[in-house]
Amino acid sequence: MRFALLGNHADGLKMALALVESSRHEFAAYSGPPIPWEKLGIRPDRVIGDIEEILADPKIDAVIVAGDLSQRPNQLRRALQSERHVLCVAPPGDSPDITYEAAMIQSDTRRVLLPLLLGSLHPGVQRLRELIQTNQPSPAVIRLIEWEQNRNPKSAATDGTQMEHGKESVLNPHLIGGSDTDSGYFPGWEVLQALGGPIAEVSAFAEQTIRPPHEPLLVAGRFEHGGLFQAVLSPFAPEGTWRLRLTATFLRAELDLSCSNKAHLSWTDAAGAAHQEEWGIANPYREMVRVFENAVRTYEQGGGGSGSGEKQSREEAVMTWQDAIRAAELDDAARRSVERRRVSALEYPEATEEASFKGTMTMIGCGMLWLILVLLVLSRWFPVLLFVIVIMLTVFLCLQVLRAIVRKSEKP
Repeated sequence: MRFALLGNHADGLKMALALVESSRHEFAAYSGPPIPWEKLGIRPDRVIGDIEEILADPKIDAVIVAGDLSQRPNQLRRALQSERHVLCVAPPGDSPDITYEAAMIQSDTRRVLLPLLLGSLHPGVQRLRELIQTNQPSPAVIRLIEWEQNRNPKSAATDGTQMEHGKESVLNPHLIGGSDTDSGYFPGWEVLQALGGPIAEVSAFAEQTIRPPHEPLLVAGRFEHGGLFQAVLSPFAPEGTWRLRLTATFLRAELDLSCSNKAHLSWTDAAGAAHQEEWGIANPYREMVRVFENAVRTYEQGGGGSGSGEKQSREEAVMTWQDAIRAAELDDAARRSVERRRVSALEYPEATEEASFKGTMTMIGCGMLWLILVLLVLSRWFPVLLFVIVIMLTVFLCLQVLRAIVRKSEKP
């Protein structure tokens, strides 16, 4: 597969490097600021200034959106409209609006659309999720998740990867592109949701109502299915700190990714037995390549893109665009909580056919009530308007009866 890179964000370059190293993909084009390709170890076939020229090339199958945060929404929009498979650096924008728009475009094009949210792909996080789901004598119910981290862009541990052959220094965000620490309120929503499920409430605290970059942040909240979490994003913690403690009904565990060359998981089961597991250096971008290839394979088999995650297997649906939407919503909720000094509640309404019908009928009914009142007043001088009122009510009632007799569409 031939792919193009738009922008010089560090995550986008690491993803491009992982795709090339897999030997199954070709770096066809790049558009963005100058990059020392000879130090990075890869080189695109072409360097093009105009992204429209890249998107007009029919030989390019996929696009990595990795521009500056101000340019990223437009790049994402144009890449999707050009009907390419898209990988997008997180966050896609400074508000959830672009994530909704991208989902709507993807539902039309049916191409693969995935965010580069890599926290849930780490083997330690996946193992902890497995323990939560399979713990005996019954599935563990989350009671509390405590998380402390210092998201230093220079740290290999917090980046989740350590590049070989001295390439890590080339991928320093200060050299080639930012890591959006000033725009994202809390990095790692995908980890919390992978472990505890959807988040219902968020409360965030900062020293000022408008939080400056690299300032401490306290985040607390409640999961939709029960359980609490609290997280500390602190520049005062030791560099590279990434430590998560989980307390459940039949499980207590601690996952530590602070060490740059290994991850450590220690947990105690319901019987009180202690267990320990360790993993060496893990490059989540290589795992992201596998997830992306699985999604493309599902698309080629007629299953649609990542927007139809229910058509993929459990393993293939590790990540979908829905994760980017939820992360953007949670960031926005945390930002509002800091500004207004109060808890932000998250609501997840389902856009079903029945809900859409009820909403439309409610809107029509309210409009008809006002119109009927006007017609009743005017009917004193124009009696024929009484028949118009009867016709309107008859049509409205027929719509209700029609909905009752029409067979409801089956859920997929």
